[in-house]
Amino acid sequence: MARSPLTLAASVTSALPRVGVVGVGALTEGSTGRYDAAVADLDDGRRVVVRVPADASAAPELAAEARALRALTPGVRGLLPFRAPELLGEAGLGDSRVVVVDFLPGYRVDAAHLPAGRGAATSLGAALAALHALPHSIVKGEGLPARTPPQVRADVTRLIDRAVATRRLPVSLARRWHRAADSDDLWRFESAVVLGGAGAASFLFEDLDGVPTVTGLLEWHGLSIGDPATDLQWLASAPDAADDVYAAYVAGSGRAPDARTRERARLYAELEFAKWLVHGHDADRDDIVADAVELLESLATGVAGDDIVSDDALDVDDAIALLERTPGPVAPTVDTSMHTDAYDPEELAQWVAEEQSDTHDTPDPVPDVAPHPSDDVSTAPIALPVRSAAPFGSPATTDGDAGTDAAAEAERASEAALRRWRAE
Repeated sequence: MARSPLTLAASVTSALPRVGVVGVGALTEGSTGRYDAAVADLDDGRRVVVRVPADASAAPELAAEARALRALTPGVRGLLPFRAPELLGEAGLGDSRVVVVDFLPGYRVDAAHLPAGRGAATSLGAALAALHALPHSIVKGEGLPARTPPQVRADVTRLIDRAVATRRLPVSLARRWHRAADSDDLWRFESAVVLGGAGAASFLFEDLDGVPTVTGLLEWHGLSIGDPATDLQWLASAPDAADDVYAAYVAGSGRAPDARTRERARLYAELEFAKWLVHGHDADRDDIVADAVELLESLATGVAGDDIVSDDALDVDDAIALLERTPGPVAPTVDTSMHTDAYDPEELAQWVAEEQSDTHDTPDPVPDVAPHPSDDVSTAPIALPVRSAAPFGSPATTDGDAGTDAAAEAERASEAALRRWRAE
């Protein structure tokens, strides 16, 4: 049973001695049920957010969030052009742990509604570039996870092999993913401080001089050293703004342009369905497996004849062109949300709808595919909001009403899948 805001407010005085709570309310969010959360007003004028895991499965994530926020010293925060929540205190609540942070004002913009041009898109790109430019010592000093490119590649290969071992993965996807994992070019990147799968909904915006600007970043539980592409894989859910976000990211990045960033991001997005399949198989949940298989078959149809690693990756001239790119005017006002603690299921469904193409052949049958040599160690988390396997910013294509119906059905299936996945 969900804890009431009053129950959560009472725990604030345990986490923050010598303060009083003068007001409390539910935290407005598109919650998936992983946390019980409330907003409390204190007698010293501060507004805080109190959060507790809804069940045991969410406890490690909240603990990782608290640990990451402790790593953000005042000096580190000064390097960022936006705010991060400040960890104010922790306390016990039954068998759970309560975490109290300061409240960050602002609104979120769904990736699908992110407009092109200067403003939200370019601010997002610059914010991600600033995050990825943080010194590695911030992560290493706190003992947070750190992965080198070979380790990231090994994690990906292991996940593919585990998906193959379920004997439910379409053979065309197994071959497609193995080709990507075997491509040396794809894995030549420089590790950076990452969030391990940030999405547009991780950021808070405020209108500064009439321009939507990133002023806050939530969801720090994935703070680590890894592949910057994990924080860019959501771009296909923002077809209008993807190019402007990436151009601003490249312009603000202090590292040499990575020719294969978008292709790895595309791979990570597709592998989210592999994680879903493996989870259902390991949990012996036939319903989850069925959802995953349906999504994987839709993906296999949508990417038929396509390869993740293209022959025309970004070269130096392309990078210079991106740096010189000037976004157009800000689009009209878009639908935004005051949600401050949730992941939007539409981001998962968006790319499925975009992937429906004129090809409606049945995916290849699933023969017994021998996996690559692997061990039994669980794949390290690749916490990725799912994105399209089509090129970033590419428009979706359909074949009349049949294509529209197929896209809608795929979207409904993917939303159901994510709801079950988050409920686990």
